Amino acid sequence: MSRAIGSPRLGIRANLAQFSLLVAVNALVGGVLGQERTVLSPLAEQTFHLTGYTFLLTYVLAFGATKAATNYFAGTWSDRFGRKPVLVAGWLIAIPVPLMLIWAPSWGWVVAANVLLGINQGLTWSTTVIMKIDLAGPSRRGLAMGLNEAAGYLAVAVTAVATGYLAARYGLRPAPFLLGLSYVALGLGLSVLVVRETREHARVEAAQHTTRADGRHDHLHSELTNKQVFAHTSVREPALSAASQAGMVNNLNDGLAWGLLPILFTAAGLSVARIGILAALYPAVWGLGQLVTGPLSDRWGRKHLITTGMLVQAAALGLIALADTFTLWAVAAVLLGAGTAMVYPTLLATIGDVAHPAWRARAVGVYRLWRDGGFAVGALLSGIVADLWGIRAAVWVVAAITAASGLIVAARMYETHPRDQRAEPVPLQEKDTP
Repeated sequence: MSRAIGSPRLGIRANLAQFSLLVAVNALVGGVLGQERTVLSPLAEQTFHLTGYTFLLTYVLAFGATKAATNYFAGTWSDRFGRKPVLVAGWLIAIPVPLMLIWAPSWGWVVAANVLLGINQGLTWSTTVIMKIDLAGPSRRGLAMGLNEAAGYLAVAVTAVATGYLAARYGLRPAPFLLGLSYVALGLGLSVLVVRETREHARVEAAQHTTRADGRHDHLHSELTNKQVFAHTSVREPALSAASQAGMVNNLNDGLAWGLLPILFTAAGLSVARIGILAALYPAVWGLGQLVTGPLSDRWGRKHLITTGMLVQAAALGLIALADTFTLWAVAAVLLGAGTAMVYPTLLATIGDVAHPAWRARAVGVYRLWRDGGFAVGALLSGIVADLWGIRAAVWVVAAITAASGLIVAARMYETHPRDQRAEPVPLQEKDTP
């Protein structure tokens, strides 16, 4: 099918300037998240004198529940209003977050700031994912998601190290959060002035959409209601639903890493600077690894990378539960990052493979609803178990859940990236949707 004159072209190379800009914007999104990674647990104990692991994890619960819900609406609104307005709205909501963390007179202010942070992350990160999938086209989704998630989580890692240094040198407030404020200002400026709408790229792909040769996608009609999209992504469609549960468990263990592991390291006598290194190692390996695993999934396929990644994460959590030295915890953090790198961009690419372009943004929203709901579930589960039996018991429980999730993927998911589309792009063919 010939492309209409003046219509958008699909592919990373054809849209390199906008694609690169969106990578940079997502790095700023990750930086806003990373401002909390090292500092909030010590702030809770030293400034607000909080006790009880469940109470300490209220900010993770508030963030995760809010972000999960916002992800769903980000997908729906992106289809209805366009991608760019949702992105800009997300940055506007981020403005008060670092200011509230700097001036918070009570822990309730910190929780409220994390509600706004969850809305910000749900709108901005979801939209940059959707926009990159729009631009990249069908054959390089793994690479696109690898670059997107690498930028975001490398920024989390760099910011975790930077805020740990700033906190050690200048105190827990305000210096670490001034860095986050600068990220918000830059992200908002770029999104308003330079980022362009990408919804038309999705429409072009929808008009040229090809279903799989084996007929796997024939039942997924181009026009689905919101209820149907939710049901397919959550339960009915094997690959979509397997991806959703794996994403949820992945962020369940990330919620544990975010909320409880700094407390475990503090109890072992590690300095704030060393805790900052451990907090950064995991997202650094996660971020850098996605530069490899994203494009690798375009060559090897999605399923086996996801299964292996979940099992590697489970092994890393087991090592964290057993270890009691900085060196072993550093090794475990590297393994946890590597396992997450195998999973994170590949799950998003799987959603892009299966979902029709007409409802793909909504499917991404539903997937990210379940995935980031894992933050809230992880905060509650690990907090309750830690209060009852200790932090190490909580780590063991989450390790077992992560291993079980990997086995579910192995049993339920089929390979979603057809072999005839791997490695090299293939021209899109017009095909009527039944």
